[in-house]
Amino acid sequence: MVGVTELREETPGPSFGHTLLRYRTAAGLSQRELALASGLSVRALRELEHGRAAAAQEKSTELLATALGLTGDERESFLLLAREGRRRSSLSGTTTMLYGLPAAPALVGRDDELGLLSRAARAGGTTIVIGPPGVGKTSLAVAAAERLKVQFPDGCLAIDLRGVDDHPVPAALALERMLTALGVPSGRIPPGEAERSSLFRALMRDRRVLVLLDNAADESQVLPLLAGGEHCLTIVTCRRSLAGVEPAQRLVLDMLAEQSAVDLLTTIVGEDVVLGDPDAAREVVGLCGNLPLAVRIVGNRLATRRHWSLSYLAGQLRDEHRRLDSLAAGDLRLRPAFELSRRRLSPAAQEVFRRLALIPGAHFSEELAAVVTGVSPEEVEAQLEELVEASLLTVTTERMRLQFHDLVRLFAQERLAAEEAEDVRAQLRDALLTHVLRRATAASELFRAKAVGVPRDSPFRSPGEAKDWLEQESTTWIPVLRQATEARRYREVVDCTWALYNYAHGREPMYPWTDVFGCGVRAARELGDQKAEVNLLSQYGTCFHWNQGDSERARDVLLETVALAEEIGHHWGAMITHSAVGWPLLSLGEPEEAQRHVDLALEMSESYDFFETRFWMHIGSGGIRLATGRFGEALAFLTPLLAETTERIGETNQELAGKTMTLLRMNIADCLSGLERWQEAAEQYHEVIRLFGTERPTYRSRVELLVCEGTAWRHAGDFQRARECLTRALELCDDPTGRGDRKAVEAELALVPAE
Repeated sequence: MVGVTELREETPGPSFGHTLLRYRTAAGLSQRELALASGLSVRALRELEHGRAAAAQEKSTELLATALGLTGDERESFLLLAREGRRRSSLSGTTTMLYGLPAAPALVGRDDELGLLSRAARAGGTTIVIGPPGVGKTSLAVAAAERLKVQFPDGCLAIDLRGVDDHPVPAALALERMLTALGVPSGRIPPGEAERSSLFRALMRDRRVLVLLDNAADESQVLPLLAGGEHCLTIVTCRRSLAGVEPAQRLVLDMLAEQSAVDLLTTIVGEDVVLGDPDAAREVVGLCGNLPLAVRIVGNRLATRRHWSLSYLAGQLRDEHRRLDSLAAGDLRLRPAFELSRRRLSPAAQEVFRRLALIPGAHFSEELAAVVTGVSPEEVEAQLEELVEASLLTVTTERMRLQFHDLVRLFAQERLAAEEAEDVRAQLRDALLTHVLRRATAASELFRAKAVGVPRDSPFRSPGEAKDWLEQESTTWIPVLRQATEARRYREVVDCTWALYNYAHGREPMYPWTDVFGCGVRAARELGDQKAEVNLLSQYGTCFHWNQGDSERARDVLLETVALAEEIGHHWGAMITHSAVGWPLLSLGEPEEAQRHVDLALEMSESYDFFETRFWMHIGSGGIRLATGRFGEALAFLTPLLAETTERIGETNQELAGKTMTLLRMNIADCLSGLERWQEAAEQYHEVIRLFGTERPTYRSRVELLVCEGTAWRHAGDFQRARECLTRALELCDDPTGRGDRKAVEAELALVPAE
């Protein structure tokens, strides 16, 4: 229980006279009839009901309660209200002693949440503030109560329910303390929880009181403590959602935004420190996961160690093995906050919690959770629910993925190392690697040029489902490839990375492909598989150009790969590498050499499958012509390719069909633009955008394509269509998938004449 404070009463609370009038009306009695029944005069009743007398004397109040037929909690509330009225009269407007609000640090970055609680105050009822340990639930609730207390003239009641302790405050004890704060003599407080709860609600019925129930344990503790009065606001803070508390409004408190976290750090260490090294300040709060408690801890550490710099502190926090040790300053410690939540979990949920730390991804599915924990899907669902309820896991809004806060993950890793034997950890890790590698390989196989339909033994029902899996699990399968390489599972790594080649084409900006194919190259070399080495080196080198913009490194790797392919007689590997090296050579100012390589690749491709090989050799040769400004030559080269592709489109899968057609039409549109055949170019760009549909574009962003189309329409003289395209492009600039330059779009839009 927090201490006692003095709160000035701005206006009187629920008057005895108003309550008397309400009970008399409910009883169907006139003033004269009540006067006869109670022995009071009509004049005395009139004075009370009109508020000209604060309250009746104790004996008169007893007589009135009897005459009105009041019993139980209603009678007790009526008598207590009379006592308060007499006390107010004797104090003549001085202060009233009530249980006050706990002290809390300054609140930063929670304006939206404070606004929501302010709106809740007008409506009354119950609002539950939910969030993980250290997110600032108490700070928010106390700040809101301080701001809102003027709206609750009958005072504020605040109690720490100690919900994560081994022995939370029993509801009966909390009720006893709140009833005492409301002025109920100890001798009149009922012995049982239910009776105390009933009396508490009766006392709150006509009052305007703000009740703060901090650090609640569960529904059984909270439900008896709800005020119930329509003019009262109860704010509950809890790590759990308290689904059984209804009706209630719920406010899920998330991490601070980066700038708000920096602002919080500034309030502790001073503006001069943060402005002196703003990059280090951002890194520090990022390593704290923008968790307010963690930011406060590191701020206090820095404030008490003036010889430290922000960059030194950031260096300490970078070490994941020491980070939780670093997040302690005086009485502020992060690890115990997490431990209190963990201890309240069931043994099964504790086991799942620590084993989930083996998943390297930022988020994960229930299926992956079952694999890595060794628990059946049905059982793991229940344990995950418990972890989410305890705010140790969160559910992402997109596609219902589960995720750890970074610091909670580190805590789970500590528990894993402390509580699971090494052989168990190794077994679980192997199960994870096997599952993810097989899934990634199977998913990627569905993007092969010859993959029409889904094999019976595939874990995926469609290429779309496979694509979704690869996108959603990318934060897992990429680090799993690294782990599998370190674990010397070389054959599986080679098979997986080579399968990913099919998926990678056209998705160059989306993933760190140099890391992916680098794992494959290392694994192939360890196996002594030179053919696989060539295939994967071709992709590895290509990614230096397309992903990292390092054309020199790309050229060097690819030319060495050509030499190796020719040395071992790997015709197909030499062909695809000749085609790949053309683009970095062009970027390095060697257009003739670039054309020579891609044309050689085209000659070598004649005996291979169209969609798997020949199409790409053709598009490479035509693309170099286009990139060097030979628009007519490129158009003449690509036009028959469009006819053949259209004729053979049924020979490949839907994704590759769409990818080839969009890439080909985009190149043709660029040729037409270069030739200033503007209307034809605009129509081709429009068709490319249509082919993309709702899919995320790969080779060029939707904004870029809309600008191309809009520019072509402007040159063609169709200003309305130009404006429509460019306006749409402007709208998409802020979309994460838009990848658009707002200033460039605005500049192009300004060139469209006004109608």
